[in-house]
Amino acid sequence: MRRLIPLFALIATLSLRAAEPLPNIILLMGDDHGWEETGYNGHPYVKTPVLDEMAATGLRLDRFHSGHPSCSPTRASFLTGRHPNRMGTFAPGWSFRPEEITVAHLAAEAGYRCGHFGKWHLGAVKKESPVSPLAMGFHECLAHDNFFELNPSFSRNGGLPEVFPGESSEILIDETIQFADRIHGEGKPFLAVVWFGSPHEPYQGLPEDLALYDELPAKYSDKMVSLTSNETGKQTKRPLGDVLRERYAEITAMDRAIGTLRKHLTASGLRENTLLFYCGDNGTSGDGFLESPHRGMKASFYEGGTRVPGLIEWPARFPKPAATSLRATTSDLLPTVAAIVGVASPTRPLDGIDLMPLLTAGTKERPSPVYFWGYDIPSLTKRKPEPYLDPELQKGTTPLVKLMGGIATRNFDNYRQPPIVESDYGGSRSIIDGRYKLLVQDQKKGDAKSELFDL
Repeated sequence: MRRLIPLFALIATLSLRAAEPLPNIILLMGDDHGWEETGYNGHPYVKTPVLDEMAATGLRLDRFHSGHPSCSPTRASFLTGRHPNRMGTFAPGWSFRPEEITVAHLAAEAGYRCGHFGKWHLGAVKKESPVSPLAMGFHECLAHDNFFELNPSFSRNGGLPEVFPGESSEILIDETIQFADRIHGEGKPFLAVVWFGSPHEPYQGLPEDLALYDELPAKYSDKMVSLTSNETGKQTKRPLGDVLRERYAEITAMDRAIGTLRKHLTASGLRENTLLFYCGDNGTSGDGFLESPHRGMKASFYEGGTRVPGLIEWPARFPKPAATSLRATTSDLLPTVAAIVGVASPTRPLDGIDLMPLLTAGTKERPSPVYFWGYDIPSLTKRKPEPYLDPELQKGTTPLVKLMGGIATRNFDNYRQPPIVESDYGGSRSIIDGRYKLLVQDQKKGDAKSELFDL
Protein backbone atom coordinates (compact mmCIF):
# COMPACT_ATOMS: atom_id res chain seq x y z
CA MET A 1 0.00 0.00 0.00
CA ARG A 2 2.90 2.36 0.76
CA ARG A 3 4.02 2.09 -2.85
CA LEU A 4 0.56 3.00 -4.10
CA ILE A 5 0.42 6.32 -2.23
CA PRO A 6 3.24 7.97 -4.20
CA LEU A 7 1.71 6.56 -7.39
CA PHE A 8 -1.69 8.08 -6.57
CA ALA A 9 0.01 11.38 -5.72
CA LEU A 10 1.85 11.36 -9.04
CA ILE A 11 -1.35 10.64 -10.97
CA ALA A 12 -3.14 13.43 -9.12
CA THR A 13 -0.33 15.87 -9.87
CA LEU A 14 -0.30 14.95 -13.54
CA SER A 15 -4.09 15.31 -13.70
CA LEU A 16 -3.90 18.78 -12.18
CA ARG A 17 -1.20 19.77 -14.63
CA ALA A 18 -3.23 18.41 -17.51
CA ALA A 19 -6.10 20.68 -16.42
CA GLU A 20 -3.89 23.77 -16.37
CA PRO A 21 -3.92 25.83 -19.58
CA LEU A 22 -0.68 25.69 -21.51
CA PRO A 23 1.29 28.93 -21.20
CA ASN A 24 2.06 31.10 -24.15
CA ILE A 25 5.82 31.42 -24.67
CA ILE A 26 7.73 34.40 -26.08
CA LEU A 27 11.51 34.06 -26.34
CA LEU A 28 13.30 37.33 -27.09
CA MET A 29 16.99 37.77 -27.90
CA GLY A 30 19.10 40.86 -28.56
CA ASP A 31 21.99 40.86 -31.04
CA ASP A 32 25.43 41.59 -29.50
CA HIS A 33 23.78 42.76 -26.25
CA GLY A 34 26.24 42.14 -23.43
CA TRP A 35 25.55 41.71 -19.70
CA GLU A 36 26.75 45.17 -18.69
CA GLU A 37 24.62 47.08 -21.22
CA THR A 38 21.53 47.43 -19.01
CA GLY A 39 20.57 49.96 -16.39
CA TYR A 40 19.90 47.26 -13.80
CA ASN A 41 23.45 45.97 -14.17
CA GLY A 42 24.83 49.43 -13.56
CA HIS A 43 25.70 50.82 -16.99
CA PRO A 44 26.57 54.51 -16.64
CA TYR A 45 24.77 55.73 -19.77
CA VAL A 46 22.47 53.29 -21.55
CA LYS A 47 18.75 53.65 -20.76
CA THR A 48 16.77 50.40 -20.45
CA PRO A 49 13.75 51.19 -18.24
CA VAL A 50 11.71 48.21 -19.44
CA LEU A 51 14.44 45.61 -18.92
CA ASP A 52 15.12 47.26 -15.56
CA GLU A 53 11.47 46.80 -14.59
CA MET A 54 11.52 43.17 -15.72
CA ALA A 55 14.61 42.64 -13.56
CA ALA A 56 12.85 44.25 -10.58
CA THR A 57 9.54 42.40 -10.90
CA GLY A 58 10.44 39.09 -12.55
CA LEU A 59 13.16 36.46 -12.25
CA ARG A 60 16.65 37.82 -12.87
CA LEU A 61 19.22 35.31 -14.14
CA ASP A 62 22.46 36.92 -13.00
CA ARG A 63 24.72 34.22 -14.44
CA PHE A 64 23.08 33.50 -17.76
CA HIS A 65 25.41 32.64 -20.66
CA SER A 66 25.08 32.46 -24.41
CA GLY A 67 26.03 29.06 -25.80
CA HIS A 68 28.98 30.58 -27.66
CA PRO A 69 30.65 34.02 -27.79
CA SER A 70 29.25 34.65 -31.28
CA CYS A 71 25.99 34.76 -33.15
CA SER A 72 25.05 31.70 -35.24
CA PRO A 73 26.38 29.08 -32.81
CA THR A 74 24.38 30.60 -29.94
CA ARG A 75 21.22 30.68 -32.06
CA ALA A 76 21.68 27.02 -32.92
CA SER A 77 22.04 26.13 -29.23
CA PHE A 78 18.98 28.27 -28.41
CA LEU A 79 16.75 26.28 -30.75
CA THR A 80 18.14 22.76 -30.25
CA GLY A 81 19.41 22.44 -26.68
CA ARG A 82 22.69 21.20 -28.13
CA HIS A 83 26.21 22.54 -28.17
CA PRO A 84 26.88 24.29 -31.51
CA ASN A 85 29.69 21.87 -32.35
CA ARG A 86 27.27 18.92 -32.28
CA MET A 87 25.50 20.28 -35.35
CA GLY A 88 28.35 21.92 -37.23
CA THR A 89 27.28 25.50 -36.54
CA PHE A 90 30.85 26.36 -35.64
CA ALA A 91 30.88 30.11 -36.28
CA PRO A 92 28.79 32.95 -37.75
CA GLY A 93 27.84 32.03 -41.31
CA TRP A 94 27.78 28.27 -40.62
CA SER A 95 24.22 27.06 -41.11
CA PHE A 96 21.95 24.62 -39.36
CA ARG A 97 21.68 21.01 -40.47
CA PRO A 98 18.21 20.02 -41.70
CA GLU A 99 17.77 17.02 -39.40
CA GLU A 100 18.08 19.06 -36.19
CA ILE A 101 15.05 19.03 -33.87
CA THR A 102 14.09 22.50 -32.65
CA VAL A 103 12.01 23.94 -29.86
CA ALA A 104 9.42 24.78 -32.53
CA HIS A 105 9.07 21.10 -33.50
CA LEU A 106 8.44 20.19 -29.86
CA ALA A 107 6.00 23.02 -29.17
CA ALA A 108 4.05 22.15 -32.32
CA GLU A 109 3.81 18.58 -31.05
CA ALA A 110 2.07 19.98 -27.96
CA GLY A 111 -0.43 21.93 -30.07
CA TYR A 112 1.34 25.28 -30.24
CA ARG A 113 1.37 27.57 -33.23
CA CYS A 114 4.97 28.71 -33.72
CA GLY A 115 6.28 31.92 -35.26
CA HIS A 116 9.77 33.28 -35.82
CA PHE A 117 10.37 37.02 -36.16
CA GLY A 118 13.64 38.77 -36.99
CA LYS A 119 17.20 37.67 -37.47
CA TRP A 120 17.82 34.04 -38.46
CA HIS A 121 21.51 33.70 -39.42
CA LEU A 122 21.30 29.90 -39.53
CA GLY A 123 21.06 29.57 -43.30
CA ALA A 124 19.01 31.15 -46.06
CA VAL A 125 15.43 32.08 -45.14
CA LYS A 126 13.89 31.63 -48.60
CA LYS A 127 11.21 29.01 -49.14
CA GLU A 128 13.46 26.49 -50.93
CA SER A 129 16.06 26.52 -48.17
CA PRO A 130 16.19 23.27 -46.17
CA VAL A 131 17.21 25.24 -43.08
CA SER A 132 14.79 28.17 -43.20
CA PRO A 133 12.55 28.90 -40.18
CA LEU A 134 9.66 27.14 -41.94
CA ALA A 135 11.82 24.09 -42.62
CA MET A 136 12.94 24.00 -39.00
CA GLY A 137 9.52 23.74 -37.39
CA PHE A 138 8.00 27.22 -37.42
CA HIS A 139 4.57 27.65 -38.97
CA GLU A 140 5.21 31.22 -40.08
CA CYS A 141 8.00 33.76 -40.06
CA LEU A 142 9.10 37.27 -40.88
CA ALA A 143 12.82 36.76 -41.20
CA HIS A 144 16.15 38.16 -42.32
CA ASP A 145 19.32 36.22 -43.13
CA ASN A 146 21.52 38.41 -40.93
CA PHE A 147 21.47 41.85 -39.26
CA PHE A 148 19.39 44.91 -40.16
CA GLU A 149 18.79 48.54 -39.16
CA LEU A 150 16.06 51.14 -39.85
CA ASN A 151 13.60 50.43 -42.68
CA PRO A 152 14.65 46.78 -42.87
CA SER A 153 13.93 44.19 -45.53
CA PHE A 154 12.25 40.99 -44.35
CA SER A 155 11.10 37.81 -46.06
CA ARG A 156 7.60 36.75 -45.06
CA ASN A 157 7.27 32.98 -45.02
CA GLY A 158 10.19 32.53 -47.40
CA GLY A 159 8.98 34.96 -50.05
CA LEU A 160 10.85 37.77 -51.76
CA PRO A 161 12.14 40.45 -49.39
CA GLU A 162 9.94 43.45 -48.67
CA VAL A 163 10.99 46.79 -47.17
CA PHE A 164 9.25 47.60 -43.88
CA PRO A 165 9.42 51.32 -43.02
CA GLY A 166 10.29 52.12 -39.43
CA GLU A 167 12.43 51.05 -36.49
CA SER A 168 13.26 47.35 -36.73
CA SER A 169 12.55 46.33 -33.12
CA GLU A 170 9.16 48.05 -33.22
CA ILE A 171 8.32 46.30 -36.50
CA LEU A 172 9.15 42.88 -35.06
CA ILE A 173 7.11 43.47 -31.91
CA ASP A 174 4.12 44.72 -33.94
CA GLU A 175 4.29 41.49 -35.97
CA THR A 176 4.60 39.43 -32.78
CA ILE A 177 1.55 41.12 -31.25
CA GLN A 178 -0.53 40.48 -34.37
CA PHE A 179 0.57 36.85 -34.34
CA ALA A 180 -0.24 36.44 -30.64
CA ASP A 181 -3.69 38.00 -30.96
CA ARG A 182 -4.57 35.90 -33.99
CA ILE A 183 -3.46 32.58 -32.50
CA HIS A 184 -5.04 33.34 -29.13
CA GLY A 185 -8.25 34.19 -30.96
CA GLU A 186 -8.14 30.72 -32.50
CA GLY A 187 -7.98 29.22 -29.02
CA LYS A 188 -4.44 27.90 -29.37
CA PRO A 189 -1.27 28.53 -27.37
CA PHE A 190 1.60 30.18 -29.20
CA LEU A 191 5.38 30.13 -29.23
CA ALA A 192 7.00 33.28 -30.61
CA VAL A 193 10.77 33.44 -31.08
CA VAL A 194 11.80 37.06 -31.62
CA TRP A 195 15.42 37.76 -32.52
CA PHE A 196 16.09 41.49 -32.72
CA GLY A 197 18.69 42.99 -35.04
CA SER A 198 19.72 45.44 -32.33
CA PRO A 199 22.21 46.47 -31.16
CA HIS A 200 24.44 44.84 -33.80
CA GLU A 201 26.58 47.23 -35.85
CA PRO A 202 26.65 49.23 -38.17
CA TYR A 203 24.00 51.11 -36.09
CA GLN A 204 21.19 53.52 -36.86
CA GLY A 205 18.86 55.24 -34.42
CA LEU A 206 15.70 57.30 -34.47
CA PRO A 207 16.24 61.04 -33.79
CA GLU A 208 14.39 60.88 -30.47
CA ASP A 209 16.54 57.97 -29.29
CA LEU A 210 19.78 59.53 -30.50
CA ALA A 211 18.92 62.72 -28.60
CA LEU A 212 19.03 60.80 -25.32
CA TYR A 213 22.76 60.32 -25.80
CA ASP A 214 23.83 63.74 -27.08
CA GLU A 215 25.74 64.42 -23.87
CA LEU A 216 28.11 61.45 -23.79
CA PRO A 217 31.55 62.49 -22.50
CA ALA A 218 33.73 64.09 -25.16
CA LYS A 219 36.60 61.74 -24.33
CA TYR A 220 34.93 58.93 -26.28
CA SER A 221 35.22 60.88 -29.52
CA ASP A 222 39.01 60.82 -29.29
CA LYS A 223 39.10 57.08 -30.03
CA MET A 224 38.40 55.59 -33.47
CA VAL A 225 36.79 52.16 -33.89
CA SER A 226 36.28 49.92 -36.93
CA LEU A 227 32.82 48.75 -37.99
CA THR A 228 30.66 48.16 -41.07
CA SER A 229 29.63 51.16 -43.13
CA ASN A 230 25.89 51.58 -43.73
CA GLU A 231 26.66 53.06 -47.15
CA THR A 232 29.20 50.62 -48.60
CA GLY A 233 28.92 47.46 -46.51
CA LYS A 234 32.68 47.56 -45.97
CA GLN A 235 34.84 48.31 -42.94
CA THR A 236 35.28 51.95 -41.97
CA LYS A 237 36.57 53.90 -38.97
CA ARG A 238 34.40 56.22 -36.89
CA PRO A 239 34.73 58.06 -33.54
CA LEU A 240 33.71 55.85 -30.61
CA GLY A 241 31.46 58.58 -29.24
CA ASP A 242 29.32 58.61 -32.40
CA VAL A 243 29.18 54.81 -32.44
CA LEU A 244 28.13 54.59 -28.78
CA ARG A 245 25.39 57.18 -29.32
CA GLU A 246 23.87 55.13 -32.14
CA ARG A 247 24.38 51.80 -30.37
CA TYR A 248 22.70 52.98 -27.19
CA ALA A 249 19.85 54.46 -29.25
CA GLU A 250 19.26 51.00 -30.74
CA ILE A 251 19.24 49.39 -27.28
CA THR A 252 16.75 51.95 -25.98
CA ALA A 253 14.48 51.43 -29.01
CA MET A 254 14.59 47.66 -28.48
CA ASP A 255 13.82 48.18 -24.80
CA ARG A 256 10.83 50.37 -25.67
CA ALA A 257 9.50 47.76 -28.11
CA ILE A 258 9.66 45.11 -25.39
CA GLY A 259 7.66 47.52 -23.23
CA THR A 260 5.02 47.74 -25.94
CA LEU A 261 4.76 43.96 -25.92
CA ARG A 262 4.44 43.78 -22.13
CA LYS A 263 1.71 46.43 -22.10
CA HIS A 264 -0.21 44.57 -24.78
CA LEU A 265 0.03 41.27 -22.93
CA THR A 266 -1.44 42.99 -19.86
CA ALA A 267 -4.21 44.74 -21.79
CA SER A 268 -5.22 41.54 -23.59
CA GLY A 269 -5.25 39.45 -20.42
CA LEU A 270 -2.41 37.22 -21.58
CA ARG A 271 0.38 38.35 -19.30
CA GLU A 272 -0.42 36.14 -16.30
CA ASN A 273 0.16 32.90 -18.17
CA THR A 274 2.73 34.00 -20.73
CA LEU A 275 6.38 33.09 -20.25
CA LEU A 276 8.36 36.09 -21.47
CA PHE A 277 12.12 35.55 -21.71
CA TYR A 278 14.96 37.84 -22.77
CA CYS A 279 18.68 37.28 -23.31
CA GLY A 280 21.59 38.40 -25.51
CA ASP A 281 23.31 36.17 -28.06
CA ASN A 282 26.88 36.97 -26.95
CA GLY A 283 28.91 39.60 -25.13
CA THR A 284 29.27 43.22 -26.20
CA SER A 285 31.04 43.70 -29.53
CA GLY A 286 34.42 45.41 -29.64
CA ASP A 287 33.21 48.45 -31.59
CA GLY A 288 30.70 49.29 -28.85
CA PHE A 289 32.56 48.05 -25.78
CA LEU A 290 32.98 50.62 -23.02
CA GLU A 291 33.48 49.05 -19.59
CA SER A 292 32.53 45.86 -17.78
CA PRO A 293 33.32 44.03 -14.55
CA HIS A 294 34.00 40.96 -16.71
CA ARG A 295 37.08 40.23 -18.74
CA GLY A 296 36.65 39.87 -22.48
CA MET A 297 33.93 40.71 -24.99
CA LYS A 298 32.24 39.16 -28.05
CA ALA A 299 34.34 36.34 -29.60
CA SER A 300 36.19 35.79 -26.30
CA PHE A 301 35.79 32.73 -24.09
CA TYR A 302 36.41 34.84 -21.02
CA GLU A 303 33.34 35.70 -18.97
CA GLY A 304 32.58 38.88 -20.90
CA GLY A 305 32.24 36.95 -24.15
CA THR A 306 29.31 34.80 -23.03
CA ARG A 307 27.75 36.48 -19.96
CA VAL A 308 24.55 38.16 -21.16
CA PRO A 309 21.36 39.61 -19.68
CA GLY A 310 18.87 36.92 -18.69
CA LEU A 311 15.30 37.71 -17.59
CA ILE A 312 12.08 35.74 -17.12
CA GLU A 313 8.57 37.03 -16.50
CA TRP A 314 5.82 34.50 -15.88
CA PRO A 315 3.48 35.76 -13.16
CA ALA A 316 1.55 32.48 -12.94
CA ARG A 317 4.72 30.58 -12.01
CA PHE A 318 6.99 33.30 -10.57
CA PRO A 319 4.61 35.75 -8.86
CA LYS A 320 7.29 37.45 -6.74
CA PRO A 321 10.52 39.13 -7.85
CA ALA A 322 13.65 37.04 -7.43
CA ALA A 323 17.25 36.77 -8.58
CA THR A 324 19.36 33.67 -9.00
CA SER A 325 23.07 32.99 -9.41
CA LEU A 326 22.32 29.63 -11.05
CA ARG A 327 24.51 29.09 -14.12
CA ALA A 328 22.29 28.71 -17.18
CA THR A 329 22.79 28.88 -20.95
CA THR A 330 20.86 29.15 -24.17
CA SER A 331 21.21 25.36 -24.53
CA ASP A 332 18.87 25.02 -21.55
CA LEU A 333 15.93 26.59 -23.39
CA LEU A 334 14.79 23.56 -25.41
CA PRO A 335 14.67 21.04 -22.53
CA THR A 336 13.04 23.65 -20.30
CA VAL A 337 10.34 24.50 -22.83
CA ALA A 338 9.79 20.80 -23.59
CA ALA A 339 9.07 20.14 -19.92
CA ILE A 340 6.77 23.16 -19.65
CA VAL A 341 4.64 22.16 -22.65
CA GLY A 342 4.61 18.50 -21.61
CA VAL A 343 6.52 16.76 -24.38
CA ALA A 344 9.61 14.58 -24.18
CA SER A 345 12.96 16.04 -25.13
CA PRO A 346 14.66 14.46 -28.15
CA THR A 347 16.53 11.22 -27.46
CA ARG A 348 19.64 12.52 -29.24
CA PRO A 349 22.37 13.94 -26.98
CA LEU A 350 21.45 17.27 -25.40
CA ASP A 351 23.76 19.65 -23.57
CA GLY A 352 21.07 21.73 -21.89
CA ILE A 353 18.94 20.83 -18.88
CA ASP A 354 15.41 21.57 -17.70
CA LEU A 355 15.82 24.66 -15.51
CA MET A 356 12.33 24.73 -14.00
CA PRO A 357 12.95 22.37 -11.04
CA LEU A 358 16.10 24.32 -10.14
CA LEU A 359 14.49 27.75 -10.53
CA THR A 360 11.35 26.90 -8.58
CA ALA A 361 13.41 25.34 -5.77
CA GLY A 362 15.83 28.26 -5.64
CA THR A 363 18.80 25.99 -6.35
CA LYS A 364 22.05 27.88 -7.01
CA GLU A 365 24.13 25.08 -8.55
CA ARG A 366 23.33 23.01 -11.63
CA PRO A 367 23.95 19.24 -11.56
CA SER A 368 26.31 19.29 -14.55
CA PRO A 369 29.04 21.65 -15.78
CA VAL A 370 28.61 24.20 -18.57
CA TYR A 371 30.92 23.74 -21.56
CA PHE A 372 32.07 26.19 -24.23
CA TRP A 373 34.18 25.30 -27.24
CA GLY A 374 35.32 27.21 -30.29
CA TYR A 375 35.95 24.54 -32.93
CA ASP A 376 39.25 24.64 -34.81
CA ILE A 377 37.68 25.51 -38.18
CA PRO A 378 40.96 25.70 -40.15
CA SER A 379 41.67 22.10 -39.15
CA LEU A 380 38.31 21.05 -40.62
CA THR A 381 38.39 23.03 -43.87
CA LYS A 382 42.01 22.08 -44.55
CA ARG A 383 40.77 18.52 -45.21
CA LYS A 384 38.37 19.81 -47.90
CA PRO A 385 35.17 18.16 -46.64
CA GLU A 386 32.11 17.82 -48.86
CA PRO A 387 29.32 20.43 -48.52
CA TYR A 388 26.53 19.25 -46.26
CA LEU A 389 23.95 21.37 -48.09
CA ASP A 390 23.63 22.31 -51.75
CA PRO A 391 25.50 25.64 -52.01
CA GLU A 392 22.94 26.98 -54.51
CA LEU A 393 20.12 26.41 -52.02
CA GLN A 394 22.06 28.29 -49.38
CA LYS A 395 22.23 31.54 -51.31
CA GLY A 396 20.56 34.19 -49.20
CA THR A 397 17.32 36.02 -49.71
CA THR A 398 18.15 39.51 -48.60
CA PRO A 399 19.73 41.89 -51.14
CA LEU A 400 21.30 44.35 -48.70
CA VAL A 401 24.64 45.71 -49.83
CA LYS A 402 25.88 46.27 -46.27
CA LEU A 403 25.64 42.56 -45.55
CA MET A 404 27.62 41.35 -48.51
CA GLY A 405 29.93 44.20 -49.47
CA GLY A 406 28.30 44.55 -52.88
CA ILE A 407 27.29 40.91 -53.51
CA ALA A 408 23.53 40.41 -53.57
CA THR A 409 23.56 36.91 -52.09
CA ARG A 410 24.96 35.40 -48.94
CA ASN A 411 26.37 31.89 -48.71
CA PHE A 412 26.42 29.86 -45.53
CA ASP A 413 29.11 27.26 -44.92
CA ASN A 414 28.37 23.76 -43.73
CA TYR A 415 30.31 20.61 -44.46
CA ARG A 416 30.12 16.93 -43.75
CA GLN A 417 32.37 16.45 -40.79
CA PRO A 418 35.24 14.06 -41.58
CA PRO A 419 36.52 11.62 -38.95
CA ILE A 420 37.73 13.50 -35.89
CA VAL A 421 41.48 13.82 -35.53
CA GLU A 422 43.54 15.11 -32.62
CA SER A 423 43.92 18.59 -34.10
CA ASP A 424 40.14 19.03 -34.01
CA TYR A 425 40.31 19.42 -30.25
CA GLY A 426 42.13 22.72 -30.57
CA GLY A 427 40.67 26.18 -30.46
CA SER A 428 39.41 27.86 -27.30
CA ARG A 429 37.44 25.85 -24.77
CA SER A 430 36.23 26.38 -21.24
CA ILE A 431 34.22 24.65 -18.55
CA ILE A 432 32.32 26.17 -15.63
CA ASP A 433 31.69 23.81 -12.73
CA GLY A 434 30.35 25.41 -9.59
CA ARG A 435 32.50 28.35 -8.58
CA TYR A 436 35.41 27.50 -10.88
CA LYS A 437 36.03 28.14 -14.56
CA LEU A 438 38.84 26.50 -16.54
CA LEU A 439 39.82 28.20 -19.79
CA VAL A 440 42.24 26.65 -22.30
CA GLN A 441 43.36 28.59 -25.38
CA ASP A 442 45.73 27.54 -28.15
CA GLN A 443 48.72 29.80 -28.70
CA LYS A 444 50.42 30.69 -31.97
CA LYS A 445 53.45 28.53 -31.22
CA GLY A 446 51.30 25.42 -30.92
CA ASP A 447 51.13 25.12 -27.15
CA ALA A 448 48.08 25.84 -24.99
CA LYS A 449 47.51 28.36 -22.23
CA SER A 450 45.40 27.21 -19.27
CA GLU A 451 43.78 29.54 -16.73
CA LEU A 452 41.68 28.61 -13.68
CA PHE A 453 39.33 31.23 -12.23
CA ASP A 454 37.48 31.34 -8.92
CA LEU A 455 34.20 32.96 -9.90
